[in-house]
Amino acid sequence: MKSVIKAIIFLVMAFTVIFYGGALLLPGQARVERSITMSAPPDKVYAIVADLRRVPEWTPWVETDPQTKFTFEGPVEGAGQIMRWASNNPMVGSGTLTLTQATPIVRVATTADYASFGTSSATFDVAPDGAGSRVAWVFQSTLPGVIDRWAGLGIDRSVGAEYEKGLRNLKALAERD
Repeated sequence: MKSVIKAIIFLVMAFTVIFYGGALLLPGQARVERSITMSAPPDKVYAIVADLRRVPEWTPWVETDPQTKFTFEGPVEGAGQIMRWASNNPMVGSGTLTLTQATPIVRVATTADYASFGTSSATFDVAPDGAGSRVAWVFQSTLPGVIDRWAGLGIDRSVGAEYEKGLRNLKALAERD
């Protein structure tokens, strides 16, 4: 009986060391990047991504919950725009997106606050590509906790798929408008 208890204690300790020690070896930052080429000039693409009021037109999360409620605050254009969203769907949740940088026709930077799920930042880099544009959408987030670091192993797959879908929606919108 004592040997069984010792074995259980040893296994629990070994698992704890592996779980916490392994997390220390994992990256403390997550970064996901996706890009797409579209047949729309950079100024047209920039005008869409630099206007948070247009986000519901192309974001992939609206397809997840078409009942998502959006409200907007701040200036009509440029840094300081704020978009709030609220959804009863846990895959969409609620939060705030703030436009933190708007460099005309080149870059848009945002910070997202997902309430209890933390924060992240994202950028859209728009560059000429022949008669069209190349758009890169980059997600970055700090992974402060042990669970966060383990969850970070799947971020590229999950966020990347959503970013690809969003970029396809953005392309369709920019090429249509």
